[in-house]
Amino acid sequence: MIKLGVVGANGKMGSQVVNLAINDKDFELVCAVDKFGAGKKLTETVVIEENLEESLVKRKPDVVVDFTQPSVIYENIKTYIKFGIKSVIGTTGLTKDQVANIEKLSNEAGVGVIIAPNFSIGAILMMEFAARASKYFNNAEIIEYHHNQKKDAPSGTSIKTAQMMIKNNDNFKLGNCEEVETIQGARGGNYNENGKGNIQIHAVRMPGFVASQQVILGADGQVLKIHHDTINRECYMSGVALAVKHIFSNNKFIYGLENII
Repeated sequence: MIKLGVVGANGKMGSQVVNLAINDKDFELVCAVDKFGAGKKLTETVVIEENLEESLVKRKPDVVVDFTQPSVIYENIKTYIKFGIKSVIGTTGLTKDQVANIEKLSNEAGVGVIIAPNFSIGAILMMEFAARASKYFNNAEIIEYHHNQKKDAPSGTSIKTAQMMIKNNDNFKLGNCEEVETIQGARGGNYNENGKGNIQIHAVRMPGFVASQQVILGADGQVLKIHHDTINRECYMSGVALAVKHIFSNNKFIYGLENII
């Protein structure tokens, strides 16, 4: 049985992970951390605690699942590595340099870390289909939709999708005319890596959405649209469970759930 800690346990995603840990026979919920809801009783033996380091030292989880905030996630991951605790990270907003440094720290310490911008199997397949299609289309844009309480934009899923697509095509603006924005930002954000890629990403924030993404690919005479909708947060839990079980038996850094399915 895997001893599981949940950080961000009082949040919308964290509370789903708490339910997973309680109801899945392969897991034992041993600690829960959140700066909101401290003292809230989750099981007979687990209440939400506020101090991350104290909870890790006292409760000694095998794996921590973190759904917190972009402002704290980088330091949180370094804390898990420092204490030799494996982690599954669902919080997005990390920079490329931060991800690279986490990979270095993880591999040097031999402490496994999975950073997954998305835990939905359908979303992972959407990303892989978009990457495969990228070989055959000259232009591509991504529109991602989230609820209006999501703090980072664009989403980690859209960035990861663009990264996967760029591996198969280094310029998605072939044939475009020179553009002039009469309203700054009207064309979204241009994602590229060292000048390669050039995928426009548009972030929509609106009540009513959970998470959706559409990848639009174009070539002469045709348009391909690949769309995925998240209806509720329960769809992420099979991916979270898969990630926890994988990292429990592995000590490497992994970026993206597609690497383990």
